Amino acid sequence: MRDVTDTPALHRRSFLKYTGALGAAAALSSSLAACSSGPESTNDTGGSGGGKNATLTAVIGYGNDGSWDPTQTASAFSMAANNHIYEGLLDTDPISREPYAALATAVPADLSGTSWKFTLRAGATFHDGKPVTADDVVFVYERILDPKTQTLAKGFFASWLKKVRKIDAQNVELVLKFPFPEGISRLTLAKIMPKHVFSQPGAWDDAIKGKAVGSGPYRQTAHHPKSNTTFEAFAAYNGPRKAAFKKMNWLTIVDAAPRVAKISGASAGAQIADNIPYANIQQLRKGGMSVQGGAGMNNLFLMFNTQHKPFDDVRVRQALHYAIDTGKMVEVALKGHGKPSSSFLNEGNPSYRPAKTVYTYDPEKAKKLLKEAGVKGLKVEILSVNVSWIVDCLPTIKASWDAIGVETTLSPQETTAVFTKMDQKQDYQVVAAASNPNQFGLDADLIMHYNYGPQNLWMGYARWAGNSVAKKLFKDMDLATQEPDADKKKTMIQDYIDVVAEQAVLYPVVHNELMTAWDPTRLTGIRAQPYPGINLLQAKWV
Repeated sequence: MRDVTDTPALHRRSFLKYTGALGAAAALSSSLAACSSGPESTNDTGGSGGGKNATLTAVIGYGNDGSWDPTQTASAFSMAANNHIYEGLLDTDPISREPYAALATAVPADLSGTSWKFTLRAGATFHDGKPVTADDVVFVYERILDPKTQTLAKGFFASWLKKVRKIDAQNVELVLKFPFPEGISRLTLAKIMPKHVFSQPGAWDDAIKGKAVGSGPYRQTAHHPKSNTTFEAFAAYNGPRKAAFKKMNWLTIVDAAPRVAKISGASAGAQIADNIPYANIQQLRKGGMSVQGGAGMNNLFLMFNTQHKPFDDVRVRQALHYAIDTGKMVEVALKGHGKPSSSFLNEGNPSYRPAKTVYTYDPEKAKKLLKEAGVKGLKVEILSVNVSWIVDCLPTIKASWDAIGVETTLSPQETTAVFTKMDQKQDYQVVAAASNPNQFGLDADLIMHYNYGPQNLWMGYARWAGNSVAKKLFKDMDLATQEPDADKKKTMIQDYIDVVAEQAVLYPVVHNELMTAWDPTRLTGIRAQPYPGINLLQAKWV
């Protein structure tokens, strides 16, 4: 979410800074199957035996070499792992995002005011044995709100949170700028970290590289970038989500084929894997695996360079959206596990309504718009990330655009290559990539500010922030953030999403499911997430 004083959720610095080279989640999520994974761990001890004391082995389809700093990361692997290592004052259900007391003893009963008070859980300790105190809470929030630090987390808090105050060793107060009930679910994004560890010189750099010391149910025991990260149950944990597994070994296997192989067959080396390719669903189910999807904000989006003519003309951007045969894309590329986008938000979002501009497949309308814009003989190169399911969708876009006379060239590249070009402000026409802000939350205010704002990273890439329509949009977004009436706020958000849809600067083409597979004879309590990673805080051995 963007600060009223122009602090966006994803500040205009570098997408790669937050995700790491391969740790792309949320902003660029889902399968990186075409990228290379690091060496597989030799410490894989999960297997199918061992009873209740067996090591749970999980396969994560994203790199574990992105940032592990909870205040900075957008890495799929580390965000999922940090949810097991760290706690917020409150944490949230991974699916509904309903808040529950984590390090705090209770969720505030009244969220309508500008003061939220919390008492810390008695006896809570960090993994090094030191007690959790109010000083640790203040330490983390001060880092998040510090304008000099520009953490990723700052964008989710700074527009509505004024300060965090220590009352005494076990009590803190969050002071809000204005009533903002939605903020309560965002407290899970402020993971409480030990001041005595991370205030030391160089400690934040160590956190980026993988050092993790939390108060959660699992303690990190080893971290091998591009290979695996291991955990064990934290014996002194006295919170609400006690560890069900004595040890866990999370493998990073980014390539699709070895990832699927790792959970296949009678001698499978893992019990659960995320990021399952659609083409392997039936194969895994026939082998006895449960494979389920989570539908949410995962989407393929197009982002236009609005300073490269003719993409400064909204009619051209609209034409190219209308031209795409999204029904065919869902059927062929996504194997039915998606829907054409009818809003920026997915249909399951509580703030969803169909946008006033819905890009149903209409090639004749596309041709008409191009003619009205005076565009003839347009040639387009789609600069795309090589995420496997995105690559599967590209031929449909090319065929659709070719069919209306727009000669289209596909240029899928490594994620790092695409966003290095963006950071270097190289010229381009249109980018096709994947996004999933659900990693951070469900509320529409957060999702929209993640993508749109005057200092926002994505708006810098699209080169649109100075546009007069954009300036009014950003003001309307801030007004909606501060609106106290929930129903009115929802309407205000829906109204400005209509503008986002009409302008089609950065806009989804399809929303799709993310698939998770697990062995139901070994694990219970698993729920497929609509965003990358896994959450095992309510899972256990059968």
